[in-house]
Amino acid sequence: MQNTLQNNDRLIVWKGSRTWARLFGGQYVPNRGDIVIVNEQNLTACNQTGKVIIKRIIGLPGERIVYAHGVYAVYNHDHPEGFNPDTSLPYGSSHKANGPLLEDANAFDTDTTLKSNQVFVSGDHRANSCDSRYFGAVDTHDIIGKVVMRIFPLSQAEKF
Repeated sequence: MQNTLQNNDRLIVWKGSRTWARLFGGQYVPNRGDIVIVNEQNLTACNQTGKVIIKRIIGLPGERIVYAHGVYAVYNHDHPEGFNPDTSLPYGSSHKANGPLLEDANAFDTDTTLKSNQVFVSGDHRANSCDSRYFGAVDTHDIIGKVVMRIFPLSQAEKF
């Protein structure tokens, strides 16, 4: 997840909300724009190994997510005409999250409607990100926790 996070960054991850939800039989659904750690089993779709990834929440349960021509649109009850989270949320302007995907932006266009227990995740470096455009929606029970702070390198310490 370039642009926001770099390899070898040291992070603080908050797992309390997820643990609390599980203790009381609920599901943990982070807010749109949150950066989360996800346990993803289907990384072979991106020719990657491992199973833990760091991505940003783009779509919430029950929403329709469309990625076309390098731009996201989220459709829900409050926004039946759709909106672009990259331009309407604070992370978009500061990290320039939007951008075409590889050479052919249309090659990985997607139109997904999320189930009540799914979220759609995306990396901020869209041109080089193995995310829900490739492996599909993520079940909420696969979310490990929310990234709350980068503590190293010290020169880039930041609260999320």
